[in-house]
Amino acid sequence: MQSMGDYYSAVQLRSDRWSALREKLDQLEREPEGRRSKQLRTEAAALFEALEVIERYWAFPGVSAFDHMRRQFDHGLIEEVAFAARRVTRGLGTGAYRRRHIPLERGSLDEEQEEEALLPPEARALTKPYFEVLIVDDVNEHQERWLKANMTSMRRPEDAFIYEPVVVPSLKDALIGILFNYNIQAIVVRPGLRLESDVDLPILTRYLNRAGGEERIEDIPPEDYGPELCRLIARVRPELDAYLVTDRSVEDIAGLDLGICRRVFYNQEDFMELHLNILRGVQSRFKTPFFTALVEYSKQPTGVFHAMPISRGKSISRSHWIQDMGAFYGPNIFLAETSATSGGLDSLLEPTGPIKKAQEYAARAFGSKQTFFATNGTSTCNKIVVQALVRPGDIVLIDRDCHKSHHYGMVLAGAQVRYLDSYPLNEYSMYGAVPLREIKHQLLKLKAAGKLDKVRMLLLTNCTFDGIVYNVERVMEECLAIKPDLIFLWDEAWFAFARFGPTYRQRTGMNAANVLRERLRSPEHAKAHARQAEKLVDADEATLLKTRLIPPPTARVRVYTTQSTHKTLTALRQGSMIHVNDQDFKGEVEQSFHEAYMTHTSTSPNYQIIASLDVGRRQVELEGFEFVQRQVEAAMAMRRAISTHPLLKKYFKVLAAGDMIPEEFRESGVESYYDPDQGWTDIWECWEKDEFVLDATRVTLAVGGTGWDGDTFKTQVLMDKYGIQINKTSRNTVLFMTNIGTTRSSVAYLIEVLVEIAKELDDRLDDASKMERLAFDRRVRNLMQDLPPLPDFSQFHPAFCADAETGEGDIRSAFFLSYDENKCDYLELEGGIEKEMDKGRAVVSASFIIPYPPGFPILVPGQVVSREILAFMRALDVNEIHGYRAELGLRVFTEDALASQMTKLATAAE
Repeated sequence: MQSMGDYYSAVQLRSDRWSALREKLDQLEREPEGRRSKQLRTEAAALFEALEVIERYWAFPGVSAFDHMRRQFDHGLIEEVAFAARRVTRGLGTGAYRRRHIPLERGSLDEEQEEEALLPPEARALTKPYFEVLIVDDVNEHQERWLKANMTSMRRPEDAFIYEPVVVPSLKDALIGILFNYNIQAIVVRPGLRLESDVDLPILTRYLNRAGGEERIEDIPPEDYGPELCRLIARVRPELDAYLVTDRSVEDIAGLDLGICRRVFYNQEDFMELHLNILRGVQSRFKTPFFTALVEYSKQPTGVFHAMPISRGKSISRSHWIQDMGAFYGPNIFLAETSATSGGLDSLLEPTGPIKKAQEYAARAFGSKQTFFATNGTSTCNKIVVQALVRPGDIVLIDRDCHKSHHYGMVLAGAQVRYLDSYPLNEYSMYGAVPLREIKHQLLKLKAAGKLDKVRMLLLTNCTFDGIVYNVERVMEECLAIKPDLIFLWDEAWFAFARFGPTYRQRTGMNAANVLRERLRSPEHAKAHARQAEKLVDADEATLLKTRLIPPPTARVRVYTTQSTHKTLTALRQGSMIHVNDQDFKGEVEQSFHEAYMTHTSTSPNYQIIASLDVGRRQVELEGFEFVQRQVEAAMAMRRAISTHPLLKKYFKVLAAGDMIPEEFRESGVESYYDPDQGWTDIWECWEKDEFVLDATRVTLAVGGTGWDGDTFKTQVLMDKYGIQINKTSRNTVLFMTNIGTTRSSVAYLIEVLVEIAKELDDRLDDASKMERLAFDRRVRNLMQDLPPLPDFSQFHPAFCADAETGEGDIRSAFFLSYDENKCDYLELEGGIEKEMDKGRAVVSASFIIPYPPGFPILVPGQVVSREILAFMRALDVNEIHGYRAELGLRVFTEDALASQMTKLATAAE
């Protein structure tokens, strides 16, 4: 039996413990007096003991049923308890307990044997959704049965949902329960709760750190246990509903922060009112305004006398040649396809009905003040935000290795671009993220040059493609201390799921914005800022760089995030969202944002994409916590399996935090989330403190030890041979991304494939000749040791940079100057460019040069080509370099064009 330390998640521990218990009991049932029966009884007893502390937090099978099973085992009734264990394990595995009562007595009939996953979608859609309600009250066994009976007796046939109550006695139990039991949707906090839990188990108490830590919790006075629990729940599971039952006066309660509490009941046992409020709370998250409107529209008889022959499927049903399309997609997608904005539908450009409501619900779910849907991807979202906020001549600080849409957004907006360099990971041919020290340095340099008023925005990618996550709150806090009205755009294209994991949420743009807004209003913060301001009078840059700066209370929190919802949550391709938390949005930005939104949003948006965004929001508000938890579990299991497998370690290496984040940025000292000797690390501390952390759901695998480069391993091995699809590679790595749809089976298949590859390599090398072995070792050395250093951004040419000291460049002028072919030339990569450099010529790129991988520009229009960039381009071993034409060479500006541009710049300066 694996130890507790082998499990990252208590949920996975529970599932595996039940499976192991069923297996032991089945063996005992077959051979009750066999030679291993004594050992099996000992192991089964240990499993019962391990499950005892876990089952109190779940409604199925329930504490009473579990205790009964344990008594049966103690009395030697192996056949009875084995039967019950099989029923429980099957019920948990199939989710059948959500649909019906499952009898555990031997000889009882289980009316419905089919697994829920095997039912057709239509049948599953008809079942009432199931959830559990956590009641927090220190009651005896009789009182607990009375509470549960009163709650369940309130059920009515017309109820839209069905729930089962779970009773725990203490505040700590409640916090463990909501972080452990993903079925919980509501919490009823009663006056009798106590503070301490009877449970003392590291894997469970680990969860308390995410709710503020044990020390902070133990400082709560007894009279505030109930209200404080509501507030603590809001911190870790803000999507839940809480109901406070209290005997305190209205005046005492009114001044307290009740977090997610929807209603206070004053010491009354009105179970029907409580029941109706619980259902209403869940219903508010279950609603999908636009999806529901679209479904209703599809049912209406309609005569189509407008665009779209495909509407209602008429052009398909009447066809003799495209019936296969209708058969493949089915009728509903065509019944719901229309260009109409009436009939109960809405306009994405000017929403007043169900789309408006759907966006408001999305704002609630993601913690924003405003949310806007987009049906043409986050590339468009990025350009909308940049165009709405950045004016020609504004300075934007932007990480150089961001998505190409940001670079094009800078062109469209006419920004003065100051690129920021990320720390390099030369060993793996990838970049990390931009250190806070570099950001502060550039802001302070601009301040010293008298240009701080022109600095408009800081634009960063969080998390990066490779999974590096910023300390968002700290970045914004320190930047606002230098420029109090700085706007932040966080590209969270790969991070939409993070809102629904308590550990991950703290590093999202919207959560950090809400935390900062609250902190800036507090008197404690004003005092802290005043003390620091006095201390830092006349401080030099070196002092400011090493000091954690505190923003003034007058700082404005202005935060935007763009998310590719379709990448990490349930939505159709190109379904994306813009989230806004800007204190000046209403007064300063709303009109320009509307114009930018109109500019880039289609007048014929895809209604199916909008509906999928609406439904995806419903899903994450009701089960996002569960799905993200399972996603992280799958990734952690993958990391552990590869790291500990003796054969896989010969050829592969899973890159840990210590490999991808330099030590100076890891204050916690955590190098790996899993250690074979010590088990899992509690990652909460590093996520709370470190400058950068690693998103564990993005598993980077070093494959150079196989002799294959990343692109070859991706295409010729994983895809062509085994049908495994991945996206990102570097010279010697491949990236596996888990998502909310990743299953344990898919992880197991991947491990099987990697083992098979490793065995084939073993066999091939075992039979290899001396020369073949030397050739293999040379390939590995080239991939793992002889790697070209990653180049930093060089500089903009003076023709496009008015101030070399601060370094911001006019990328728009360079971009459009290249439209004139007479002002451009081509130089060959091999020899031609270097010859010109040797003559003293500044070779300046006329276009974006984007190699795939890594997928970001190594050159932008107006940038000087350095020898380091040239060496890197020569060493690249990739199939795609966008913007580079191998038959012609690198597109550069002519010397005459640069001279003419410099003359224009000088004239404009005068």
